[in-house]
Amino acid sequence: MNPSRVLLLPGWQNSGPEHWQSRWERLHGDQRVEQHDWDWPRRGDWMARLDEVLLQDDAPAVLVAHSLGCQLVASWAEHSQHTARVAGALLVAPPDTEREDMPPQLHNWRPIRRRRLPFASIAVISSDDPFGAAERSAQMAADWGSSVVMAGPRGHLNADSGLGDWPEGRELLRSLAKP
Repeated sequence: MNPSRVLLLPGWQNSGPEHWQSRWERLHGDQRVEQHDWDWPRRGDWMARLDEVLLQDDAPAVLVAHSLGCQLVASWAEHSQHTARVAGALLVAPPDTEREDMPPQLHNWRPIRRRRLPFASIAVISSDDPFGAAERSAQMAADWGSSVVMAGPRGHLNADSGLGDWPEGRELLRSLAKP
């Protein structure tokens, strides 16, 4: 399957203008999956929206998730009947939504779904992510069957991490999109 579209799955509160996902949208024409409510994300609503966007086009897609978007991919893949439309997923900075200090807006993202993903995936993990210990993130990635790339101390791998256009991430995406 040779994907012809890239779907961007931002996390809680969306990705701002300087986030690498927003830059990729501008630079490469990737499509952001817009959610109805970015502030109080409901897992079922976000999953239904991903199905809706995937069904708008027969072309296979690669999912590019950041933060809560990673939990969206895992939850969606466990329940959707449309997983064959996805060629792979780049999962960046998966958060630990089971932590005690998670905001109440994210409590309905518990428990974390851990079933093996039915498509190739790469998880990119920072050693000092404030939203998930590297060990917990690596275990999630292992459960999902994802290859792991340790990014070193890069925070939450967002705009504050100074990634800019993040060409290293784009190269990981290209590696997923190869037949």
